[in-house]
Amino acid sequence: MSGDWALQTVGLCKSFGALDVASSIDFGLARGARHALIGPNGAGKTSFVNLVSGALEPSSGRIFIEGNDVTSSSQAQRVKRGLARTFQINQLFRGLTVLENVTLAVAERQGVAGDLLRPAGKRGAAIEEAYALLEQLGIADEALRPVRELAYGRQRLVEIAVALGLKPRVLLLDEPAAGVPSGETGTIIDVIERLPADIALLIIEHDMELVFRLARRITVLVQGAILVEGEPVEIAADPRVREVYLGERTHA
Repeated sequence: MSGDWALQTVGLCKSFGALDVASSIDFGLARGARHALIGPNGAGKTSFVNLVSGALEPSSGRIFIEGNDVTSSSQAQRVKRGLARTFQINQLFRGLTVLENVTLAVAERQGVAGDLLRPAGKRGAAIEEAYALLEQLGIADEALRPVRELAYGRQRLVEIAVALGLKPRVLLLDEPAAGVPSGETGTIIDVIERLPADIALLIIEHDMELVFRLARRITVLVQGAILVEGEPVEIAADPRVREVYLGERTHA
């Protein structure tokens, strides 16, 4: 497959018995993209992310990262290929500090995670890089606080920092604003807007303010299949999208 795509799926299918959660999905995420995946509840968005990241095994089809076939690769192998993700419900170590959470990700990427259990080694470089990421995202003041003490919106930022610690070329953000109070959504948007331009972003989100502010291209998923894809202005004007996603009916 073409290496022009940061991420690509070809004929991707997943069934649980008679239930199809992914049906022949052909999808391409361009290098450096700002791409959103939207759709009504039950459309298969999270299933698609789980397939791409390796949490689910496809029934058929193929998955490529920068032209490399990773269909049979483990989640860890896909991370090493440059894929990282966040989750609808964050997967942070709540008893560890913010800095410790991010340092673990950096150390794992550097191959020195074991050194964190020793008083010496290369842990210093990992800690410095982790702290720099916290500064980049504006949460360095929380570095020494346990994650469980943070407001949920701040925890979302920590999760993004953890993902960035893996140095991804493809970053999947699964509902980054989920559970975040409306007054804090702007902070999430600002952070995502400042992410490095060379990272290809796929944003799965219900918050349309976030989607239409961030995305340059949008794919609409319905019942496990792509309904339509296009630029935000095209998606906003498409009557099929209004019908199935916004619940509006068009009348002759």
